[in-house]
Amino acid sequence: MKAAVLRYRVMAYVTGVVLIVLCFVGIPLQVAGYPAVANDVGVLHGILYIIYLVVAWVLARKLRLALKPTVIMLLAGTVPVMTFIVERWVTRRFINPALAAQTQPAQPVRP
Repeated sequence: MKAAVLRYRVMAYVTGVVLIVLCFVGIPLQVAGYPAVANDVGVLHGILYIIYLVVAWVLARKLRLALKPTVIMLLAGTVPVMTFIVERWVTRRFINPALAAQTQPAQPVRP
């Protein structure tokens, strides 16, 4: 589970940073007549977003999330800054309790 969480966090931050660069640097440069940055960063974001979708889906299944939080996780990579917000929300609401439950020792059975 820890490996899936690490993969999700890394991809959430990387995808979020690339989307911010695309929206706040690439698109304005494209409007100004320099489309190369938007084209290259756009392709990079598309590839990273597909990887993010797979990683987020795997984590959602491991956490046994309901449909609504899963969809929110998956769509977070389409809105600038949203991956950071959703990553913190998922960590506090679902990941931390799941990791805490994993590390607690099993209760002994009393006869």
